[in-house]
Parts: sequence; structure tokens; C-alpha cells
Amino acid sequence: MPRVNRRDILADAEVQVFHVVNRCVRRTHLCGRDPLSKKDYSHRREWVRQRLEFLAGVFAVEVLSYAVMSNHLHVVVRTRPDVVGAWSDDDIARRWWNLFPKRRGGVEGVAEPTADELQQIRNSTGGVREKRRRLSNLSWFMKCLCEPIAKRANHEDEVRGHFWESRYKAQPLLDEMAIAACMAYVDLNPVRAGIAESPETSNFTGVQARIQDRQLNRGEHSDDAHKSRLEEGPRAGWLSPVELARGEEHVPEQQSARRSSSKGCLGMTLDQYLQLLDWTGRQWRPGKTGVISPALQPILERLDCTVESWLDLVSNFRRRFRTEAGRQESLVGVSTLRRMCRAGSRG
Repeated sequence: MPRVNRRDILADAEVQVFHVVNRCVRRTHLCGRDPLSKKDYSHRREWVRQRLEFLAGVFAVEVLSYAVMSNHLHVVVRTRPDVVGAWSDDDIARRWWNLFPKRRGGVEGVAEPTADELQQIRNSTGGVREKRRRLSNLSWFMKCLCEPIAKRANHEDEVRGHFWESRYKAQPLLDEMAIAACMAYVDLNPVRAGIAESPETSNFTGVQARIQDRQLNRGEHSDDAHKSRLEEGPRAGWLSPVELARGEEHVPEQQSARRSSSKGCLGMTLDQYLQLLDWTGRQWRPGKTGVISPALQPILERLDCTVESWLDLVSNFRRRFRTEAGRQESLVGVSTLRRMCRAGSRG
């Protein structure tokens, strides 16, 4: 069956969510331990993670989750043309300079642009309008992610040619259920592959970064400070927050230079998502070797979450839903999660 043309699924003027996959050429382990050459390229997984973090602070493309495997890459992204539309021409020019600097220097390897250099970008072919479109475009995001990684790896190996197998594959996610299922699939990829025992030991994944920030934030008792520190954490502060506040009709203001906005992506808290993920990872899946061991405690117990703090979290979560329908949805979601987690812990 022929692949669907990108122009049929990508809409520059619409907010869209995609599951993106890209594989190394011939599916070789160019980001892990190669079984043929016995060489270890695992350090390149950190290259990919750093590049994703950098691009999240430049593009109006939000990273909801990711998993960097030994021979392929998963990213769940959301394009935000509404956000890039609010950026000034100076913002566009400076972000474009950071992507394609004409001079190198400084700590990050990018020299500070002069006023004339920024003016040249604004007056270049295509102008600011075209660059504004590109800064929320998925294809440009993937180009700026994959091309530098390929060049750097080829330079390290002293070779030329393809690093990535082919053009990336993009699957649209059309509703919240699809987004939640896809994020769980991506976050559990190392577990299903049999290279990690649990989400917190799944290296180079979005969920591990969120868990690490959550562990650093355990001593915070204020609800607002707790939520703020989770969203701005050192490891996952560049990712889109998990919790999507209901009833918000405006685009949330940018709270960090590490991402384009602070809008969440799911109708649940981080702890509820972790509990759902833990239950899902315990279910055996045909064709996959990995599963979370039944002997492991539930994830919130492994992360030192007491019953009291969990119940308090659920109680506070109800108050964040502003409409009656939202409150009912919260109650149904919490009860469903509890049943699922009880079933998971039994078996």
C-alpha cells in the first residue's frame, strides 16, 4: 500500500499531534552497541536527546514524549502555528539565526547576531512569513533534528552516506485517547524491547525525565510550587506538561525559554499517567519479550508516594476541572485508573 503524501496530513494552519518514527539505515544499531562490529555508539542517544531539547526551545513544535532506542527514534510532537503566530519578527529572526547561524562562537557554539545580521534574515528570500511557517512545520523540525545527527555521526565514523533509513514516518493522533495511548507506547518502548525493567529505568525516554524531576520535587508541599517545579524541572522542563487544564480558552503564556508554551496534553496529572503506564506495562503483549515484573511494587509506591499524598492529589485534581462535565470526567477517570491499577497489582 503506498504511503500517504505528507501534504494530505500536514496542515500548516492547524494544531496537530503526530507520532513520528525514524530508523537508522538498515536498522543497524548506530545509536547503541552494534552486534556485528561490536562497537558501542550509545553516546549518540544523548546527542539526539540534547538536539530535541534545543529544538523544543526554538520551534513552535512541542515534544510530548520521546524514546531514543539503539536503532530507531520515537517522538510524539504537537505543532503550534497559533503560538508562532504571536511571535514578533525579531523573535523569528533570532530563532532562525540559532538554527542556521552564520558565525560560530560562545558557550553554545552560536555567536550573538548583530542587528544587521538579523535584518538580513528578515529581508532574505522568503522573508519572515516563510520562516514563521517553517518554525511550526513538522518536516522542518525533523530536518533540523536528523540532519545534524547524521553529519555528526558520519564525521565520527569518517564515512559518508545515509545515517537514517529513509524519510520519517508520521502518524496523526486525532483525539486525547490516541495521544495517551501513543505516549504510553513510546514511554514503554524500552520495557517492551526487554532492555529496561520499568519506566524509571528506561533511559532516554520522556517518562524517565519526568520521574527524575518528580523525585527531586518530593519535598515540596505547596500545590502551586509543586506543579511549577514539575513543569520547569531540570530534566523534563523542555517537554510539554502532562496535565491539560480544562476550560482554558486562551493559549497559555510561555513560562520557559525551553519550550514554546506550557500547555499540557492529557486530562490527567503526572501521577495518574504514571499509574496508568505502570498498569499497561504489566500486561503481556504478544510478540514482545518485555513486561514489568508482577513482583515489582506499583510505581507510586516505588517512587515513595504515600496513600495520603495520592488521595490529596486526587482531591486537588477535581478542583482543577472548571465545568460540571469536567468534574464528572475526572471522577470517572480516577475510578477507572484505580480499578486498572488494582487489577495490575494482582496479576
